[in-house]
Amino acid sequence: MSETHHTLDPETLSKDERRALLDQVDDLASLVGKHDEQTVLRIKDREVVLPPSVARALVDVLTDMAEGRPVSVASSDEELTTREAAELLNVSRPHLVKLLEEGEIPFHKVGTHRRVYREDVLEYKARQREEAEEAMQNLTDQAQELGLGY
Repeated sequence: MSETHHTLDPETLSKDERRALLDQVDDLASLVGKHDEQTVLRIKDREVVLPPSVARALVDVLTDMAEGRPVSVASSDEELTTREAAELLNVSRPHLVKLLEEGEIPFHKVGTHRRVYREDVLEYKARQREEAEEAMQNLTDQAQELGLGY
């Protein structure tokens, strides 16, 4: 299976282009998600038909770009080295290896080298984000209960 990975840098767009893109994405977003119907786009007198999940993903990518956030598009079954996975998580490679050995992120070996799937790394990252948000909410709740002015 071919592996796909693209990084889209919004800095390649002018502020006017980003603003126009955001307006157009808002229009597209209003059409996508209302129904579980396919989305039909007309590009240069040709129709492009997108399944609902693809149309929603496209809206997400375009929204991030329009709002100035870089976007990385990759196949979820892409294998990453421990260095690449550590960079994706913004942790050191030894820390990542520790996470792998503790079973926090699944991995497999290719020869003597550990490999992880991008999807597994992103799932771990999402779990960590959820846990951090939950902890922050608990702290906020405790501060309110104690009348600390938060």
